[in-house]
Amino acid sequence: MEQPKGVDWTVIILTCQYKDSVEVFQRELEIRQKREQIPTRTLLLAVEDPEVRVGSGGATLNALLVAAEHLSARAGFTVVTSDVLHSAWILILHMGRDFPFDDCGRAFTCLPVENPQAPVEAVVCNLDCLLDIMSHRLGPGSPPGVWVCSTDMLLSVPPTPGISWDGFRGTRVIALPGSTAYARNHGVYLTDSQGFVLDIYYQGTEAEIQRCAGPDGRVPLVSGLVFFSVETAEHLLATHVSPPLDACTYMGLDSGARPVQLSLFFDILLCMARNVRREDFLVGRPPEMGQGDADVAGYLHGARAELWRELRDQPLTVAYVPDGSYNYMTNSASEFLHILTFPGAPGAQVVHSQVEEWQLLGAGSSVVSCLLEGPVQLGPGSVLQHCHLRGPIHIGTGCFVSGLDVAQSEALHGLELHDLVLQGHHVQLHGARSRAFTLVGRLDSWERQGTGTYLNMSWSQFFQKTGIRDWDLWDPDMPPMERCLLSARLFPVLHPSRALGPQDMLWMLDPQEDGNKALRAWRASWRLSWEQLQPCLDRAATLASRRDLFFRQALHKARHVLEARQDLSLRPLIQAAVREGCPGPLMATLDQVAAGVGDPGVAARALACVADVLGCMAEGQGGLRSGPAANPEWVRPFSYLECGDLARGVAALAEERDKWLSRPALLVRAARHYEGAGQILIRQAVMSAQHFVSSVPVELPAPGQWVVAECPARVDFSGALLKAAFICAGIVSVHSKLSLSEQLLCTFGGGFELHTWSELPHGSGLGTSSILAGAALAALQRAAGRAMGTEALIHAVLHLEQVLTTGGGWQDQVGGLMPGIKVGRSRAQLPLKVEVEEVTVPVGFVQKLNDHLLLVYTGKTRLARNLLQDVLRSWYARLPAVVQNAHNLVRHAEECAEAFRQGSLPLLGQCLTSYWEQKKLMAPGCEPLAVRRMMDVLAPHVHGQSLAGAGGGGFLYLLTKEPRQKEALEAVLAKTEGLGNYSIHLVEVDTQGLSLRLLGTETSA
Repeated sequence: MEQPKGVDWTVIILTCQYKDSVEVFQRELEIRQKREQIPTRTLLLAVEDPEVRVGSGGATLNALLVAAEHLSARAGFTVVTSDVLHSAWILILHMGRDFPFDDCGRAFTCLPVENPQAPVEAVVCNLDCLLDIMSHRLGPGSPPGVWVCSTDMLLSVPPTPGISWDGFRGTRVIALPGSTAYARNHGVYLTDSQGFVLDIYYQGTEAEIQRCAGPDGRVPLVSGLVFFSVETAEHLLATHVSPPLDACTYMGLDSGARPVQLSLFFDILLCMARNVRREDFLVGRPPEMGQGDADVAGYLHGARAELWRELRDQPLTVAYVPDGSYNYMTNSASEFLHILTFPGAPGAQVVHSQVEEWQLLGAGSSVVSCLLEGPVQLGPGSVLQHCHLRGPIHIGTGCFVSGLDVAQSEALHGLELHDLVLQGHHVQLHGARSRAFTLVGRLDSWERQGTGTYLNMSWSQFFQKTGIRDWDLWDPDMPPMERCLLSARLFPVLHPSRALGPQDMLWMLDPQEDGNKALRAWRASWRLSWEQLQPCLDRAATLASRRDLFFRQALHKARHVLEARQDLSLRPLIQAAVREGCPGPLMATLDQVAAGVGDPGVAARALACVADVLGCMAEGQGGLRSGPAANPEWVRPFSYLECGDLARGVAALAEERDKWLSRPALLVRAARHYEGAGQILIRQAVMSAQHFVSSVPVELPAPGQWVVAECPARVDFSGALLKAAFICAGIVSVHSKLSLSEQLLCTFGGGFELHTWSELPHGSGLGTSSILAGAALAALQRAAGRAMGTEALIHAVLHLEQVLTTGGGWQDQVGGLMPGIKVGRSRAQLPLKVEVEEVTVPVGFVQKLNDHLLLVYTGKTRLARNLLQDVLRSWYARLPAVVQNAHNLVRHAEECAEAFRQGSLPLLGQCLTSYWEQKKLMAPGCEPLAVRRMMDVLAPHVHGQSLAGAGGGGFLYLLTKEPRQKEALEAVLAKTEGLGNYSIHLVEVDTQGLSLRLLGTETSA
């Protein structure tokens, strides 16, 4: 299904905590724009928060200022002006705080979902889901203004959330439903019957939460989604020059202002809530600030007073989406695993991953962007992400494992992990890049409260088990209440003599009697706490590593899809490889498949995929994909393929390809030649039908005697010629050392004279080229003293059409060589064999069909070969719509045969109409406008109609509701303008098929 048109964003801003991340996340936004997730004209900005703890409100104000500044500059202003907001749709996405389960934050946490409609294949991050929701569900219909969206939650929103923007002004928050129990740890809105927000509670009392509940007992949760109208955004922007709010922006900090922490919901929005009184608001503080000194409170008092002055008169309303859902991504490993797994599911959820032994994946587990080689066992409820592992490995229940490469797999051999979080990290220490590994328990808490646990046991048990002491982890002067998991120096980041690995943490699970060797190595390492590790994380290296692993598994996928003959499209993967700059490895893999598979059908598809890669590299430039493919530079690789030497042919193609990569025009021409190479292999596969071609000797006709072969045309309810015919009939050989005349005199004592004629126009769509080939072959074989059965003749035509390189199918000749109504079938195997079944119809139905069947010549000719090239390209790409359509065509043909058996004209009419719709899906552009106009005019008078053959012109055939309607329909069409040179013809079902007869000898005049 086609994606509905989304918001054409003017600016998208992603705010982030760390200066080092700005360039990294800017590139991630640009990559999504290349993937067509973001409009091409949208201005993309990754913006560093002025201070690490500036708060969601400060980050919003700073992002709004940056957006206004860039738009002002783009419009030619020399100062920031809010006028640019009046025609802008701005989306601000907040990265938020550090996340213990993903080094790139909650926004880039990968989810176990795939988007089958995506034009470019990629892992789906939370950011991608939120972009889709904002662009296609919540954003459409909203007026110009500023959307703000946190990325610290998982959202589900129905396709049409039912938000009305009629008469809207001020600010609107989007609320999603939650239980009162869930609300105890989150924020909720108190609203009135008109949708105005009265108050906002965070971790409210039972009474406050119940006051917010609706009739169904659910409450509207604060869900991190806000829309500011242009008017409100202008008021908010005006505060950036007013102390102390100026300190929320980079301009204020650059001017020496003291930083201030501000909450989007409990500072900026709360002042607009109707029930909030000024005196209460000024002395309050946002929940994330906690308790502080009086000086901070006074500073915040001034900031809130300024907000009250600017924003108090702005209305604050709520849009409640009852069918949506909201889940905040907490620091709890148990909750994180719950949202990434599928409890109760019969199997594992595996996305963008290649797994050799699927049966070892537990029910409800999930695997995202991984390569699992050999026996890798994953317990129920566990998650693997971004790992390349080589078994034997046993990961039990309740585990999250991420960021391990095959080099670290050995550290897991012989272990059985349960309820653990094991992660590999890319770090940068004083400019030097390295790897570090962390291990925590699923039940461990990241909060700064209580005594806490580590590896799911108390600290005392941990110390006793491992020999580690508290002074190894914390400074002696650190107060006991601050000694927690966040501040414990547990994680080695540098060893004096070797690279680190998971074993530097995993030894703690089962300390061996090795003379404390592992403990001494751990103590000898430079170690950091989790808090100290966060600023050292190398997010650029992390994302690059994930991308590399994604493409590694993608190459395995491409190979498997082709070799297993799966009807899965590789085009999104091809687009990903090209747009992210790594088409070379993909083409090398496709070369390997084509050269080594030994199956011409699979090899042809692999070469077609290489052509797709080259076409994508041209980026829509360089001309049309269809075109000539006989450049002399490609003769050598083509000759290898013609001789059946696939390996040398593919190698020669790749060698030649490297010379054609410098500019779009050359890329397109190279793509055409790769499609030409594929046609050679298709031709060889179809020529395997020769296996079923045979003849028996008969008496030669007398010299001068004519052999006449006549065939009817065919109508498909549901599916240099002469020289080639002489060759395919075996009358002459192109490899003989004798001349043509010598061959003919030696074998037949003279020459042949062949005349052909057709009473149908060129490009009729009635199968004339294939049927004429059948008639010519039948006549030539008989003239050469051989008789060929109809089945053999059907297969001989396949061979002839491939010699001609017309690229024909194998149903046309069946229609003309065999009598009556029939179904032609061929199995997906070589040698290619066409099997024909005559369809038995009720007595008298053929005459009834004759009375209701008409042909209309549209006056438009068409060349099936051009259409066929496009169809083959789409089929080899295995586009989902084309694959589904192909399956539907097969099913529909059987349904059509059944309609004939029943003798039902209305059912046949439905078949015709469906068939034409399926043809148009298979070959877009096959319906000229004049033909569409004609079909619309005829529609009230027919059960069904379709263009014959591949479409594009030729004959239109109709099944009329009333019998003998030729004159009536001629009158209908005569009243319609712009139809061109059309004509209507009577038609009958042939009951004879091919007829072959000998005439008398030719006499001289």
